[in-house]
Amino acid sequence: MKVGIVGAGAVGAQAGFALAMTGAASEILLCDKNAALAQAQAEDIAHAVPFGAPVTVRAAEIAALEGARVVILAAGVSQKPGETRLALLERNAQVFAAILGEIGRVAPEAILLIATNPVDIMTDIATRLSGLPPERVIGSGTILDTARFRSLLGRHLDVAPQSFHAYVLGEHGDSEVLAWSSARAGTVPVRAFAEQIGRPITPQVVAGIDEGVRRAAYRIIEGKGATWFGIGAGLARIVRAIGGNERAVLSVSIRTPEVAGVTGATLSLPRIVGAGGIVGELIPELDAQETRALAASARLLAETSAELRI
Repeated sequence: MKVGIVGAGAVGAQAGFALAMTGAASEILLCDKNAALAQAQAEDIAHAVPFGAPVTVRAAEIAALEGARVVILAAGVSQKPGETRLALLERNAQVFAAILGEIGRVAPEAILLIATNPVDIMTDIATRLSGLPPERVIGSGTILDTARFRSLLGRHLDVAPQSFHAYVLGEHGDSEVLAWSSARAGTVPVRAFAEQIGRPITPQVVAGIDEGVRRAAYRIIEGKGATWFGIGAGLARIVRAIGGNERAVLSVSIRTPEVAGVTGATLSLPRIVGAGGIVGELIPELDAQETRALAASARLLAETSAELRI
């Protein structure tokens, strides 16, 4: 499967590396306005291929993306320390406007996978500018937040994070919602499981995990300037679900007709991802507080979207 990556910075390059190591693509093309950067990243990843799956990795212009099944958009300016994702909107919208027209001309059948922050709003912008149906314009959304949630649950309960079914909903950002009430360890509600093994989930534990998930990006950005390993792996996971027509349930962002009584928001829910993009979605069981929080997150995103003039 041919996959294009537009934006060869840290996130785009790490997505390419994860794709190469997992064999989720057979051909990976890195595109960037800085041709030397794209070439350097492609060569560096190609040198890792002998240790991973057989794949062709090269730098290219966007014109070479013809026939790509998925195009990852990781172009844009980086988040500054302390800057909210929504504050990035104005700076990154202009970048997308210049890119999407080119992609539409050379790869009109491709599924767009958006990684640029603020990812929910950038996914909304990409949907509107591309004219594609929402199921073919997928934001990475809360796939990374969900991974952080499961990782911290695993750390507290001393269980592999892959054993959890627990999701983060709404915005990939400050208003996101950790769906505690529907979280499961295997088939057991996570709170009941925690009691069984003598590691109860107290209010202090809830607060610590919530803070650990919600503030993770800010801490990482403060320490090293950006996040890239987690999101690179998340993007590769989405591509693998598309390429293999897995119909995997992943927390990703698309423009959503209605959620929690709010219309017109682009946000994350657990969604079924297959060859055609999004083929279905699930609404987890939520308590009243979580439902209100999801509605608030949806309203924030819908109101921001309504203000856009593109």
